Amino acid sequence: MPWYTGKPLLEYLETVPVDHKNGPAEFRYPVQYVIRPISDKYRDFRGYAGRVASGTLRVGDRIKVLPSGQESTVKRLSQAEEELDEIFAPLSVTIQLNDEIDISRGDILVKADEPQPQISQDVKMDVCWFNENPLQLRKKYIIRQETFETVGLVREIISRRNINTLEKETGVTSLNMNDIAEIAVHTASPLVFDSYRHNRVTGSLIFIDPDTNETVGAGMIL
Repeated sequence: MPWYTGKPLLEYLETVPVDHKNGPAEFRYPVQYVIRPISDKYRDFRGYAGRVASGTLRVGDRIKVLPSGQESTVKRLSQAEEELDEIFAPLSVTIQLNDEIDISRGDILVKADEPQPQISQDVKMDVCWFNENPLQLRKKYIIRQETFETVGLVREIISRRNINTLEKETGVTSLNMNDIAEIAVHTASPLVFDSYRHNRVTGSLIFIDPDTNETVGAGMIL
């Protein structure tokens, strides 16, 4: 292309500045593992390990555990043996609280004084289906959202996107490989979520076929 005088495409992609400051401001922390070492050195230790999805948290901040709604304050933040005053995305850290409350893998920690995520068993989302076996209405799928896992079924295919014309097609009863559609899903346990537009971590999930353990689709919550 003799008219182009810029850098080669690959060089540009490898060196272009990326602004990470436009992410969501609210703190979101999916709990991956509860650390309870049974030893004389760490007799009363209870920590919650995971990766910060968004926002920041400091020692002393008040947090809320979702979906239970229990609250506490941050006692200690650490990464391996190093203590931290503040954590932010995408650090993998351990959080200790001042109260012993019931927290388990799949729960989400948020700041009590910030806008809260939604909690519901009925969720609308865009889904991209990428499996040879079609999506079936009313079939149970494993739904995995970050560290949380539950069972859900597709109640309705609201519309399918025609990838050639971008028009919405209604009256669809199944989805084939590479189909993109808006669907309504009901889950056995409540999901804690933001919209995908607002937070790509808490707003996304995957569908797993329980019969084959294959990942068959990816959802972006509306």
